[in-house]
Amino acid sequence: MHDLIRDLRDQNVLLVHPRDRSADELLQQVNRIGCSFDHMWPVPRALPDKFDMVFVDVTDQSASELKNFLDKKEKPVTIITIIGYENPSVLDIILEIGAHAVLTKPVRAAGVLSSMLMARRFQSEQERFSKDLNKLREKLENVQKVNDAKFILMRHRGITEREAYDLIRKQAMAKRTTTTEIAQSIINAESILSNMGDN
Repeated sequence: MHDLIRDLRDQNVLLVHPRDRSADELLQQVNRIGCSFDHMWPVPRALPDKFDMVFVDVTDQSASELKNFLDKKEKPVTIITIIGYENPSVLDIILEIGAHAVLTKPVRAAGVLSSMLMARRFQSEQERFSKDLNKLREKLENVQKVNDAKFILMRHRGITEREAYDLIRKQAMAKRTTTTEIAQSIINAESILSNMGDN
């Protein structure tokens, strides 16, 4: 828990909210936690890169404007929405902009820290899942490339699938590269030869 709170203190926080009692309460609590923070209103056109976490009032706001504001960020940002009431359109906005946590108005100091911790954890898990998914997709693509290359060799050389794979692996070892790179070269060569045949 202490590590999570220490992590929060490293966050640059932006509050996008009209300057009222809820905003003051939130800024005081963020200050108590030890974060550096800033306040902006109305919603700016772009989110400055220095911010890691954004509290944003989505009441009576357009989803497209909020998305434009948040999507221009180069690195991932933790988003905590602030709502004045619950209705389908507000809930749609929360989901559409990919909020990591929600605070309701009037904001009370008691819920701020837990919302920040939950939002940071949710965002870090999202990032981890996304990386794992990308690795899995890359692995599947590489397996498919090797399979495609094997079938090209089997067709052209009249050899078995095992022999085709051994040939790809032997080439990879000889050239000190991966089986995927060799497979891609075979696929590229097949494509060039096929195109030459069409002309």
